[in-house]
Amino acid sequence: MFCYQCEQTTRSENGNGCHEVKGVCGKDETTADLQDLMIYGLQGIAQFAKRMRQAGQPQTKADEFILYGLFTTLTNVNFNANRFVQLIKETAQWRDQLKTQYASINPTDCASLESVSEQAKWQPAANMPGLLAQARLAAINLDVQSLGEDVVGLRAMLLYGIKGAAAYAYHALMLGYRDDAIYAGFEDALDFIASHPSNADDLLTWCLRIGELNYKVMEMLDAANTGKFGAQEISTVNLGTVKGKSILVSGHDMHDLAQLLEQTKDTGINVYTHGEMLPAHAYPKLKAYPHLVGNYGTAWQNQQHEFAQFPGPIVMTSNCLIEPDSAYRHRIFTAGPVGWQGLRHIANGDFSPVIEAAQALPGFTDDTVGQQITIGFGRDTVMSVADKVIDAVKTGAIKHFFLVGGCDGAAPGRNYFTDVAEQAPDNTVVMTLGCGKYRFNTHEFGDIGGIPRLLDMGQCNDAYSAIQVAGALAKAFDCGVNDLPLSLMISWFEQKAVAVLLTLLSLGIRGIRLGPTLPAFLTPALLAKLGEAFDLKATANAAEDIQDAMRAAT
Repeated sequence: MFCYQCEQTTRSENGNGCHEVKGVCGKDETTADLQDLMIYGLQGIAQFAKRMRQAGQPQTKADEFILYGLFTTLTNVNFNANRFVQLIKETAQWRDQLKTQYASINPTDCASLESVSEQAKWQPAANMPGLLAQARLAAINLDVQSLGEDVVGLRAMLLYGIKGAAAYAYHALMLGYRDDAIYAGFEDALDFIASHPSNADDLLTWCLRIGELNYKVMEMLDAANTGKFGAQEISTVNLGTVKGKSILVSGHDMHDLAQLLEQTKDTGINVYTHGEMLPAHAYPKLKAYPHLVGNYGTAWQNQQHEFAQFPGPIVMTSNCLIEPDSAYRHRIFTAGPVGWQGLRHIANGDFSPVIEAAQALPGFTDDTVGQQITIGFGRDTVMSVADKVIDAVKTGAIKHFFLVGGCDGAAPGRNYFTDVAEQAPDNTVVMTLGCGKYRFNTHEFGDIGGIPRLLDMGQCNDAYSAIQVAGALAKAFDCGVNDLPLSLMISWFEQKAVAVLLTLLSLGIRGIRLGPTLPAFLTPALLAKLGEAFDLKATANAAEDIQDAMRAAT
């Protein structure tokens, strides 16, 4: 086992990365190795899918399997080793099916059939010891002794960017949105990785290409969310509780939430959001359900305490799962790519088992009064008051914008983002997306001429929205985004953050502060290279970083 795909990975004088029998995230050695092997196999599918596409027969279902497979390997998504044994078999089946199809339509193209890499020829072993032995060939650090940590780090950054983009594409797919050009991009990128690239410049170029691809993916996801549920509206969310039966939904998947809301209407069961599901309350077609009564708890890393206190079943969608405590293990369900050995799984959108559990559990016995918070400042909301925002900047009422975005975690140093939000001068606006906002979104920030100083733009999935607002402001002021009074403080935790970072870099955004701990795969040499090219830097001291940003604004 070797894994350093997330911020919480083990760091030591002997090297960075989880290589023990169990990673910091809770993923065991067997599961980690099987995930590596499945990624290896997905590269084989991609090679034949690419050839089928070039032959004029794109394989949409195979591409959708690639998305799902990639998503299952993100941090805090699927911890079930048995599930990966099955997925590895399906990976080989998909690959062989595409190979057969290609051979049937191009029987004379023997050269193309033979020119594929070993990932497209490999056959999974019949048993677990055999699979784990094969997994050694698929480790992300396989060539580190011969190629060095910089090349391996770039390979890792590319793969993790692909994983993050795949997660976003999967969310869009669940809402019925797909794009053949985007699927071709995933095939090309995996095909490139399968070639064991060793040229650093080529790898960095591909990282930026994945950033470009992810921009298109996030655009598609934004269209999916707004197309299905309407544009975000300014909305007040209840953080208290309502007497009655209850279900809690966590993760990121709005499609799962929509299905659950429809299946629970008129049952008397109240539905609460948790973590990154908070923005659901801003979408008109979701908040129209009167039994979507509020948001319970905070960010994902607090779930073991918060889930134990919730008196109903919990549904984990898409990601953010950590090892379930015995206090609620019997009443937590997984859905979509999420998995944990022994937990009940909702595989087909039928939430009947969850509803039955809710009816059997006590629910809340009393109403509790909670704070009301305001959300819903997606791109449409902000654009609707663009004239006010632009006037406020021109008059100097708004001096600077701080985008404090990204996923939260339990590691020390994350108070940096709270400090930035709280210490930002009164004549500045703080925009947030992702679950890092839970550290300060209940604080009072006031407003500037009626414009709230804290603008919650949604999930980490909604980074596209922030990019659109920045682009619109730049257009209004006839300047580049880098010339705006805007600073980006990005809280990185896992692979979706890598995808978003690569998107920002591909757009030429400079001066991003990333933290609180830099990715372990970003070696000092790579950081120096990105620092030189994009002025990318680590977060430091919040007060000093704010002063630095404000000096640039004067």
